[in-house]
Amino acid sequence: MSASDNIYGQDLNQVAANYEPLSPLTFIERAASIYPDKTAVVYGEVRRSWGETYRRSRLLASALVRRGVRAGDTVSIMSPNLPEHFEAHFGVPMSGAVLNSINTRLDASSVAFILEHAESNVLITDREMSSVVSKALAQMKTRPIVIDIDDPSFEGGELLGEMTYEQFLAEGDSDFDWKGPDDEWNAISLNYTSGTTGDPKGVVYHHRGAYLNAVSNALSWGMPNRAVYLWTLPMFHCNGWCFPWTVAAVSGVSVCVRHVRAVHLMELIKQEKVDHLCGAPIVLSMLVGVPAELKEGLNHTVKVMTAGAPPPASVIQGMEEMGFDVTHVYGLTETYGPCVVCAWNDDWDDKSMQERSRLKARQGVRVPMQEGLMVGDPVTLKPVPRDGETIGEIFMRGNVVMKGYLKNPKTTRASFQGGWFHSGDLAVCHPDGYIEIKDRSKDIIISGGENISSIEVEETLFRHPSIQDVAVVAMSDEKWGEVPCAFISLIPDAQMTEEEVVRYCRENMAHFKVPKKIVFKDLPRTSTGKVQKFILRQWAKEES
Repeated sequence: MSASDNIYGQDLNQVAANYEPLSPLTFIERAASIYPDKTAVVYGEVRRSWGETYRRSRLLASALVRRGVRAGDTVSIMSPNLPEHFEAHFGVPMSGAVLNSINTRLDASSVAFILEHAESNVLITDREMSSVVSKALAQMKTRPIVIDIDDPSFEGGELLGEMTYEQFLAEGDSDFDWKGPDDEWNAISLNYTSGTTGDPKGVVYHHRGAYLNAVSNALSWGMPNRAVYLWTLPMFHCNGWCFPWTVAAVSGVSVCVRHVRAVHLMELIKQEKVDHLCGAPIVLSMLVGVPAELKEGLNHTVKVMTAGAPPPASVIQGMEEMGFDVTHVYGLTETYGPCVVCAWNDDWDDKSMQERSRLKARQGVRVPMQEGLMVGDPVTLKPVPRDGETIGEIFMRGNVVMKGYLKNPKTTRASFQGGWFHSGDLAVCHPDGYIEIKDRSKDIIISGGENISSIEVEETLFRHPSIQDVAVVAMSDEKWGEVPCAFISLIPDAQMTEEEVVRYCRENMAHFKVPKKIVFKDLPRTSTGKVQKFILRQWAKEES
């Protein structure tokens, strides 16, 4: 029976008075109308109010339209976490265009590929990126309009474009009458996956998903009105997990930083009274390692959201001991960032610090705005038992799953097969319903027919007091097929031999899981903190 066949479908229509497509753009208009003089953005000497930030976003939108940008066009940006990057999250979609924020760590060929694949009309770029961007532009058949962010606090680089960002804003109208999307399914942003196995894929977000995930972030974290958020997470990464829009939703403060350096971060946390930040486990490790005297004066609670790689329980414990409240989340580019959160259960309050840290290291349960989460059999799509042991693939569905991959219908269909998004991550489901990642499907080590979770081995190694960083990958072996190979970085001034590591492992895990090769080396990580295991696999191949 359709809605029109019952009394609730008669003369109760969707009209302008009772329906408007969801879009996170409404958040900045609300913040500016309620708190026009309250601080919205902090960056060095720059301090801008919500009224000024909204005005500048409208100038950007107007200038883009006057330059011929139309609905559905792509505007790319390659920039650190600067105020201009924050403004672009509003100004670009206000023009009707789609925002494409590019990873600042990419090489020129990858940047050129993204700009051409996205059919970018405009590129906003910071001087620090000029070396890579200039090479990328030289590889392109059609050059977009290039606008330079000319940050006076940064020395180096060169201007590549027709004008600076400030000159471009001067072309706009601060009273620009922007319109939200006619359809909340319209694209708002385009994010590219890492591309470690071929060209990166373009993940398309819609206004509805961006709106809902922004709200979901605030609900998951209990973010209060006027929260102060430190930008330790790259804005290019899943649009900063949608936090530009979340900060606007709570009328908060964005504390921007060009570079993530532990001492400077600690200074900003104390100076600006930062109460929320996101970061990969490596960022947490950096903060834990700050000298004790620099932590003095930190007398307020700071909530930390971490993901990117399963954080070692020891790192979570170190943050908790400093007074930071850690929340573990999990997600992918395809799910707008966090779609799973390790929601705290009050029943755990009386547990030991070590046990609480172990519980927090799990990925958790679905976020408030996620409709479906399952650990299931990848063939039958049936849930695995909630026994904490049976491994299955993580599947999601709902409004915070991407529209699909740009210009890639085959891969889109495959990823949505059976009515679920296939993550490719392997996990178990515990009796309480919380999921825990065991590995990427490609990272499971099959040794003599036995499955070995690289994450489980890494967790054990991380607990050793002399080990600062570790990653485990498969290494080929004539007898066993594959064996674990561990890459380890020690804390400053610590010393360990390969034999000592093996002895420690044998005392703390099943013998067949013990790494057969130990390599002491700094780990290659992406700008979002993920270990580049494809590089480690190549290194392991050279070691075998």
